[in-house]
Amino acid sequence: MKRLFTLNKYFKRNKGKLSLGILFIIISDFTQVFIPLILKESIDALQSNASSDLIIRYAITIFALAVVSGFFRYMIRQTIIVVSRKIEFDLRQDFWTHLLKLSHRYFQNTSTGNIMAHATNDIASVRMYVGPAVMYSIDTAMKFIIVISIMISISPSLTAIVLIPLPILSFFVYRLSKKIHRKFTLIQEKFSDLTTIAQENFSGIRIIKSYVREAFEIDEFAKESSEYRKRNMDKIKIQALFMPLLFLITGTSIILLILIGGNMVINNQLTLGDIAAFLFFLGMLIWPTIAFGWVANIIQQADASLKRLHTIYDEDIEIKESNETDNSIEQIEGTVKFENVSFKYGENQPKVLEKINLEIPKGKTLAIVGHTGVGKTSLVNLISRLFDTTSGNIFIDGKNIKSIPLNVLRKNIGMVPQETFLFSDTLENNILYGVENKGDSLLKTVADISQLNKDVDQFSEKYNTVLGERGITLSGGQKQRTSLARALAINPKILILDDSFSAVDTKTEEEILINLKEFMKDRTSIIISHRISTVKDADNIIVLDNGIIAEEGKHDELLKLGGIYYDIHYKQLLEEELQSEM
Repeated sequence: MKRLFTLNKYFKRNKGKLSLGILFIIISDFTQVFIPLILKESIDALQSNASSDLIIRYAITIFALAVVSGFFRYMIRQTIIVVSRKIEFDLRQDFWTHLLKLSHRYFQNTSTGNIMAHATNDIASVRMYVGPAVMYSIDTAMKFIIVISIMISISPSLTAIVLIPLPILSFFVYRLSKKIHRKFTLIQEKFSDLTTIAQENFSGIRIIKSYVREAFEIDEFAKESSEYRKRNMDKIKIQALFMPLLFLITGTSIILLILIGGNMVINNQLTLGDIAAFLFFLGMLIWPTIAFGWVANIIQQADASLKRLHTIYDEDIEIKESNETDNSIEQIEGTVKFENVSFKYGENQPKVLEKINLEIPKGKTLAIVGHTGVGKTSLVNLISRLFDTTSGNIFIDGKNIKSIPLNVLRKNIGMVPQETFLFSDTLENNILYGVENKGDSLLKTVADISQLNKDVDQFSEKYNTVLGERGITLSGGQKQRTSLARALAINPKILILDDSFSAVDTKTEEEILINLKEFMKDRTSIIISHRISTVKDADNIIVLDNGIIAEEGKHDELLKLGGIYYDIHYKQLLEEELQSEM
């Protein structure tokens, strides 16, 4: 339950409205408890042959008190419940902000569906605690204090008797709430599994249809959904005990009131008005007693959800600025240097890169080739600090990249990754995603360089064409060229192309590379490719093998070595000859 105290900072931000809400609860409860007292006086007055004028005054007073109490009950919701929605907004924003600061490694190891479940169900569950639970907790406590105090003033002995069942109720609520807490945790875990399956099915719908696996996926979802239903039913069975227990125990109090209180009236120890007031007060305590159980249930669920949320909040922000950061750096030029750089993805993982020493002067082009899985992508990911080096250092313009503010570093690096990702938005917004001052001239320039302009002319809405999820409406080549245009639009000092032309035909690729030569004249370029034709004109070429630089030099120099580069080149020439003969 200590986790709930972590929400105090959110309450402090809204303490003004919350204080008002508490004041409204006090006013509402005080005006409400006066109604049974007026009722008591009116019944006693009726027994004393009161005039009709007096009874009318009592009736008007009761009506006025009910109106005042109702008005402030409305104001409670306009303060505390509104605050709960604001806190929900802050919670969601803080969760999202923290999430986007987490390293690339975290998202590699955590399913999207699990994160989505945290962002929806868990935060909604916490909102129920900061709103209704807080409101009814204060309301219940206040009402108990006021009502029981008045009941004691009327008859201490009768009060003690009719309240005997309440401690029994507290015991049952405590036991049931603990069980609900455990069941709710299991439900949320299963909801994460369901969300993950749904997200993966929607993202991979083309694969599912291509392999005719619809029936299989439906069955798999049905199994998980059935387990989710079962866990919910287990919780509901426990929750179903709440109401019968609450009404049984409060009903017992009413029976004791009629039996004991009735005898006290007969013996002239109490008036009929006193019993009526007691009955009314007991009625007023029924809802707070029920609310007590409901609130206990909400608190248990919120605690379970907060525990799940804290699994994300407790994740260290691996890539972040530190004491090394020099905030005076506002720009980079583009000279990159690797100094004894080694890297592995985890403590118990093998090294992906080992003792890499490399320098890329500003304005020059480095090409990286090698077989699949030798560490090419890992190498370039270190430059933009998607990951940090395990050992060794990387420098840009002679400065350790850990001293360069992250936003400065990444704003000056245009990255076109292997796996192209496009948003479900217009083509224009996808291309100008990283640009603050957008304009048609910039859009046209980068589209021309990436050879995307020819395709755009064929789209009915041109650059306003809305792309499907992940750019599903575009071909593979169009996606890659859109991703290239997006990287060029930020005017980068360093451009990294990670096998970015694999889906582009060789003729279009040549045209793009010619256009890039002019654009990248004073910028640093790093090109990863399996095609020798793509990298042969680079200023320097390195061949990675098992995480080390096995070969380095220009195209002709590497061919003379007769090593890995030569083998790759020779095989590609054979493939081209075979294709031309077919």
